[in-house]
Amino acid sequence: MSVRVISSLAVSLALTLILESGFFLLARKRDKKDFKLLLLVNILTNPVVVLSYWLAALYTAWNTTLVMIPLELFAVFVEGFYYKKYSSGFKRPYLFSLGANAFSFGTGMLIQLLF
Repeated sequence: MSVRVISSLAVSLALTLILESGFFLLARKRDKKDFKLLLLVNILTNPVVVLSYWLAALYTAWNTTLVMIPLELFAVFVEGFYYKKYSSGFKRPYLFSLGANAFSFGTGMLIQLLF
């Protein structure tokens, strides 16, 4: 695996953890258990999504935007499932997951445009 892919995985995970933690606080969530859950579900889903994206981009001729959509939806549903199953503080776990992922994804895209 190339250094570029590995560094992309690390940067993506770090930014996701920072941004979704910020979203957690902006959503006025304060429960430490729920915060740990947020970190764990992102550690679970982010590398899978980013690596799948890179593999599709490197080894197929698929449109990368079309690849990204189901991967992001996968992350939303998996994270929402875990929030629903293991949290008592997320009243609408799938909506929270969608919001956190949209915030993180959108901010990441903005950062890429700026740099």
